[in-house]
Amino acid sequence: MAAAQPAAPPAPLARLESNIQRVAKSVNATWGIYIKCLETGEEISINADQQMDTMSVIKLPLMAEAFRQIGEGRFALTDRITLTDAAKRPGTGVIRSLDAGVQLTIKDLLTLMVIVSDNTATDLIYDKVGGTGPVNALVETWGLKSIHATGTADDWFKALRAAPNAETFHRQAKTPFGLSSPRDMGRLLEMMEKGEAVSQAASRQMLQIMRGQVYSSRLPRYVEGYRSLPHKTGDFMPYIGNDVGVLESPSRRVVMSVFTANHFGGGAALEDAIGRIAELAGNYFAARP
Repeated sequence: MAAAQPAAPPAPLARLESNIQRVAKSVNATWGIYIKCLETGEEISINADQQMDTMSVIKLPLMAEAFRQIGEGRFALTDRITLTDAAKRPGTGVIRSLDAGVQLTIKDLLTLMVIVSDNTATDLIYDKVGGTGPVNALVETWGLKSIHATGTADDWFKALRAAPNAETFHRQAKTPFGLSSPRDMGRLLEMMEKGEAVSQAASRQMLQIMRGQVYSSRLPRYVEGYRSLPHKTGDFMPYIGNDVGVLESPSRRVVMSVFTANHFGGGAALEDAIGRIAELAGNYFAARP
């Protein structure tokens, strides 16, 4: 009787996915993860097609629609909007702390909307592009069917204030800030990297804005060996902590889209896990031939 052959070791990509699963399972939350190396074509998908609450990650499709309208000549990055007290929104951002009457360019608003997730800037841009409708029409034409802009920051904060408390509001999940699967948001990032989101020039400008991201406690936390990481966070902590972006090096572009929900523990553990997932992926693809 022939001796049993030893089982073949798992393929490197399967080993990476197993390690990522292990990190995700160490934190009790609902996870959606999509990772793709644009050079090798390798992908990891963990609940990647589940439509989840994006929180402020929805600001990326909103930025894309703004650039589309700019490309059509409807307005310009240099156009200015005068801040009013009525336009100020709570939550993340800095514009709400400024005096009414200050004039901000469209480029200022797009930049602050992304790098400090400014909610006042977000609603001013929604107002400029004509609301959620044009954003949803754009992603529909791109085939990103799970992405849906659901409402303004003002809508979301009003719904939150009307809820009994924040945890009940999250558990009921009636008013997401935005919706997307991790895969579709990853596909939007891939389009930007390939110069296909609106135009090559617009894609380049959007990525450059994202490289200025201030919040670095998730995807960039442990990553080394990449020159830049354009990314966008989305938050309703401790319940939701999202981060999507691209690890960029001279030889590699690794799309990462990590969504979470239903997390009721400490926020630090959730952020650390996202950082470890990015570290694992970054190290793996950096070493690929």
